[in-house]
Amino acid sequence: MGTFRVSTFVAASPERVFATWTDPDRFHEWIGGVTRVTDLEGSLDAPGSRYTVWFGRMASPTEILAVERPRHLRTRFGNTILKGESDVTIVPEGEGTRINQEFVTRGFIAGIFGRLFAMGSYRGSFKGELEAFRQLVEQEARDHP
Repeated sequence: MGTFRVSTFVAASPERVFATWTDPDRFHEWIGGVTRVTDLEGSLDAPGSRYTVWFGRMASPTEILAVERPRHLRTRFGNTILKGESDVTIVPEGEGTRINQEFVTRGFIAGIFGRLFAMGSYRGSFKGELEAFRQLVEQEARDHP
């Protein structure tokens, strides 16, 4: 088990940040390796909703545990390599938004992979994905204010 935290500032409103974060059709734009999202049951802004994120042939079933639009989202996810929970807070800050994300992994293997994904800012790392998300949302905010 491991706990990993990442944070970034996004020059966009909390509403825009939350809407993009919870759009499964856009996951592939910022989450490394995502090839598709299937089996959506419910809405991504409702606790109890479920969906499956695919990384090639590897599925990661995900469940929404808690949500407070546009400020908070907690999910449980899991596959052979990485499983645990993600807790995201979206906080207004100045002219933009602060995103704080905490990953808590479950199991020995997930702890090892969590540590690997927590190191550095390469594409696919926790920090790299958050940076890709920031760039995506900021570009969209500039193009469509």
